[in-house]
Amino acid sequence: MADAGQKPTAVEKFIAAANDLGFPVVVRTMDQSTHTATEAAAAVGCEVGAIVKSLLFLADGAPLLVLASGPNRVDTEILGRLLGARVAMSDARGVKAATGYSIGGVPPFGHPEPLRTVIDADLLRYEVVWAAAGSATAVFSIEPDTLIELTAGEVAPVS
Repeated sequence: MADAGQKPTAVEKFIAAANDLGFPVVVRTMDQSTHTATEAAAAVGCEVGAIVKSLLFLADGAPLLVLASGPNRVDTEILGRLLGARVAMSDARGVKAATGYSIGGVPPFGHPEPLRTVIDADLLRYEVVWAAAGSATAVFSIEPDTLIELTAGEVAPVS
C-alpha cells in the first residue's frame, strides 16, 4: 500500500474499492502486459473468451460500461437497439473521467460512481473469468455471477 501522504496506485485503489464492496479480491501482477485480451489470456493461462474487456461507451451521452468476452467485438447497433439509445465508443479522456482508470487497466467495478453496465452473455459460459485490476499488468479472477452482482450488470449479447 502507499505510504501515508502518498497517492495510492491504481491497483491499490481497486483493491480498496473491491474490499468496500465486500469482495476480497486477489490481484495477480504479471511481468508482461495484460493490456489486450490475448496477452491477458496467455499470462493467466486461460481461453481468450474468459477475459473480461471493460469498454466504455456513451449511450445517448451517458457513460455505459460494457464487459465483453475477450474475442468479441461490441456491435454498437445491436447494443443501441437493446438499450433504445444511440451508442458510441468513448475516448480515452472519457474513460479516465468516468472510471478513474486508464484504458487497458479498467476494472469492471470500483469506479468513482456506479456505471450502468452491460455484461456479455458469452462470459457466463465460464466458471471463472479474468478482468483488469487497475493497471495493464494486474488481473483478478471472479465468478460471472459475482461479476453480475457487484456491477448490477444487465446480461445481453453484445456482438
